[in-house]
Amino acid sequence: MRVPLTTRDFLDRAELVYGDRVGVVDEPTQPATSLGSLSYRELARRARAIAAGLDALGVGEGERVAVVSHNSARLLELLYAVPSAGRVLVPVNFRLSPGEFSYIVEHCGASVLLADPEIEGQLAGIDVPHRFLLGEEYESGLLRPETEPAPWREPDEDATATINYTSGTTARPKGVQMTHRNIWVNATTFGMHMQVSDRDVYLHTLPMFHCNGWGLPYTSAGLGVTQVALRKVDGAEILRRVEQHGVTLMAGAPAVWNAVLEAAADWDGPVPGRDRVRIIVAGAPPPSRTIARVEEELGWEFNQIYGLTETAPLLTINRSRAEYDGLDPQARAKALSRAGVPALGTRITTSESGEVLARGNTVLAGYWENPDASAEALDGGWFHTGDGGTLDEGGYLTISDRKKDVIITGGENVSSIEVEDAVFSHPAVAEVAVIGVPDEKWGEMVTALVVRAEGAEVTEAEIIAHVRGSLAGYKAPKRVEFRDAIPRTATGKIQKFKLREAFWSGAEKQVN
Repeated sequence: MRVPLTTRDFLDRAELVYGDRVGVVDEPTQPATSLGSLSYRELARRARAIAAGLDALGVGEGERVAVVSHNSARLLELLYAVPSAGRVLVPVNFRLSPGEFSYIVEHCGASVLLADPEIEGQLAGIDVPHRFLLGEEYESGLLRPETEPAPWREPDEDATATINYTSGTTARPKGVQMTHRNIWVNATTFGMHMQVSDRDVYLHTLPMFHCNGWGLPYTSAGLGVTQVALRKVDGAEILRRVEQHGVTLMAGAPAVWNAVLEAAADWDGPVPGRDRVRIIVAGAPPPSRTIARVEEELGWEFNQIYGLTETAPLLTINRSRAEYDGLDPQARAKALSRAGVPALGTRITTSESGEVLARGNTVLAGYWENPDASAEALDGGWFHTGDGGTLDEGGYLTISDRKKDVIITGGENVSSIEVEDAVFSHPAVAEVAVIGVPDEKWGEMVTALVVRAEGAEVTEAEIIAHVRGSLAGYKAPKRVEFRDAIPRTATGKIQKFKLREAFWSGAEKQVN
């Protein structure tokens, strides 16, 4: 027997087995739009009401529904409702600029645009057949709670469930097509490796738009985990939520845990969650010192994964194992600083040039409307990650370099080419190279090296403000250095490795 694996399986099981359990606690700081606490039965009913509403609008199977929102119960229910009805959800990074929003919504051909009220003004110029604000307008205009939705005619695990846009080596983001099978395998494998159970409480410190919250909303629903929405990352607030809700599981980039460590230093009393909380870290490999501090100062279990939006994201995982029990904190932190070993069902190897290659059921189907990029990424039957790394004899992967022209800052991918285009559009700039340099807080800091046009005057602050006018704030350089010249090859290509050397000198890895 072959039954299609679809995202609907997760909420269906939650409703059947854990219907009366609290499924989600919405963000309390937004009283005007918060849904409060919803049981998994209520969450499932709302998901069906959304599907019925899309039916009423004439939004057919395979059509795209874009949503721009901070973490909230409504964003969570859309992750379940839209793909489960055979449609495609497009969760968009709420930090982007108006121009970037417009490009993504138009590129995916969305029939519906749903938006957090806080972001309404930035989406005003986008033309879509249907749009709703995530509040009363959404409730009264979209949901049809008294109507049974039409069933997905022919459920297909290879159908696209979500399109997740990611910055890469080009100035325009690419839409990663995640299939139902990709999401299903990632969610169940993640749950197994992290030993998730119905005794867990998950705090959404990771943006849900980011690779569908790494698939953990699906893991959590399928295993009956109560989920707590966190709208904005704040170290002290994370500690408060851990204490208030009995949180046991969180995920996020190293910058999140640095914020928690800072807040813990001023926390009144014992740090909540000691010997109970497990955190999952990805986005950039943190220093071993940070890993040791998580264990020593917070008493939380540190786990590292490696993956990309294109891989749903789980490729490798590094959890503390029995062999590490006798190690001192520093030695254990060193062991945990590696990216980890392949998750079940995943194969990892490296090319002759040292690029990390992967294959498995979590690898993307392709890039939306971009067959050339799809063919390049999946050349030879392996996904080309664009990262350089090494594998030791135990199968552990260590990421050593980033071959793609991408900077990871605060867990977000930034295309250096995109930033260079924005900087170069300033009339006082003759040449520019954008690189990532190591930074304790952000992992990598977006840094622009600029050659002024002859006779022109421009300051660091003016360059940064200029870029913020066209790109999301996190993409703008945090530092600008002015140079007399930028090194190039005989063919005119910028030698970024030479530019990076001065900042990364003495480092074992060229990523942070």
